Amino acid sequence: MSQAHPSSRHVVVIGGGISGLAAAHRLLEGGARVTLLEGSARLGGKLHSGEIAGVPVDLGAESMLARRPEAVELARAVGLDDRLQPPATATARIWSRGGLRPMPTGHMMGVPGDLAPLAASGVLSEEGVARVARDAELPRTEVGDDVAIGEYVAGRMGREVVDRLVEPLLGGVYAGDPYRISMRAAVPQLFEIARSHRSLIEGVRELQARAAARPAAAGPVFMGIDGGIGTLPVAVADAVRAAGGEIRTNARVTGLDRRPDGWTVVLGERTLTADAVVAATPAPHTARLLAPHAPAAAAGLASVEYASMALVTMAFRRPDVEGLLHGSGFLVPPVDGRKIKASTFSGNKWGWNAAGDPDLFVLRTSIGRFGEEEDLGREDAELVAMSLKDLGDAVGLAAAPVESVVTRWDGGLPQYPVGHLSRVARIREDVARLSGLRVCGAAYDGVGIPACVSSGRRAADELLVTLTPGAEGQGGE
Repeated sequence: MSQAHPSSRHVVVIGGGISGLAAAHRLLEGGARVTLLEGSARLGGKLHSGEIAGVPVDLGAESMLARRPEAVELARAVGLDDRLQPPATATARIWSRGGLRPMPTGHMMGVPGDLAPLAASGVLSEEGVARVARDAELPRTEVGDDVAIGEYVAGRMGREVVDRLVEPLLGGVYAGDPYRISMRAAVPQLFEIARSHRSLIEGVRELQARAAARPAAAGPVFMGIDGGIGTLPVAVADAVRAAGGEIRTNARVTGLDRRPDGWTVVLGERTLTADAVVAATPAPHTARLLAPHAPAAAAGLASVEYASMALVTMAFRRPDVEGLLHGSGFLVPPVDGRKIKASTFSGNKWGWNAAGDPDLFVLRTSIGRFGEEEDLGREDAELVAMSLKDLGDAVGLAAAPVESVVTRWDGGLPQYPVGHLSRVARIREDVARLSGLRVCGAAYDGVGIPACVSSGRRAADELLVTLTPGAEGQGGE
């Protein structure tokens, strides 16, 4: 990545999560001068690496979708190509109806395209499988402009498949309620199937057959990074600095003021002038910044709801867990009333994690769903005890961990209710009326890492088009 010319236009990026870092990286590639401001002491947002008992771990997101290219491309661009790793195992199970059961194959976000593996898995009752099969007989259901995925699938296939398969899979991404989440925004391929096919089973089967015929389908679905996904924002930040960008942490932006030729960014008693601004902050903060300038966009952003969650990471002596922990982990349908919603066996899933200390085994659990967050107010020790209780019931784990770490993500996951894409379109339309301003982040086009990288790049590309190449920048302190 070439360094920005000293006379380049100055762009301030507000927010040092992966979206803001991706925007800064792209802006520098386009020749802008960049200052990135992060309100906390740490870059990376929900991408955060740490240690437990001396073993490196991810304390936030742990993998990225590899079938969508943006995040992998960014990792390679900042020198992480030789550290990209697929999971050592991706064999997950579902703790359903009193037992750990294999994840049935042939589904799309829990919506089955093949009834045989679904029936064989035991995830659903015989009555539940029979209800799913009725989808093939029902007349087509119109979806309109959007529909809640749970509502639509339950109408076609019954609530059991939603509660025991769709919810745990979708909940792992959004920690949300499938009966509220937009199918068009969260699973657009399924929405297109619903629009074009009479039967969901038939549509999912056709789509998977086409996907399997493509060469790219042979590659890994997900990818990790040796040392943790949390190393990605660190590497992007290093690349931004190497290209001449400036990054400031503990620099919380409290306001934006318009100028005839740009913007004034307010940081408490200090200010920074810029030709353009990218707001890569969570929706509530962005709403406060935009309220004086784009009230309709601010109102839309203020309406975005968030789910909170906690990750409980534990290290065990390997002999204490030998023979108990198989595959990459398991998901938990909330309908069974358990406290945890998932557990990841990091010591099995990631080769780099297993190599951290051969005598230790690391796993983690997640707690908290949208609207069910009362447990998150408990002490760390209580969350660890809840996790151990469920792990004991699920796999027979009776050992105490050598060390545990609880990471709380308050307001960590934006929710995508029915109509989300229309709301985002209205927000962007209102923001576009303001010269030199764009927004990006998880609240718009997807909560996954590739979607966030894409969102940051889109904001950068749109601003680069509006900035006159080679014009003398006015930004400075």
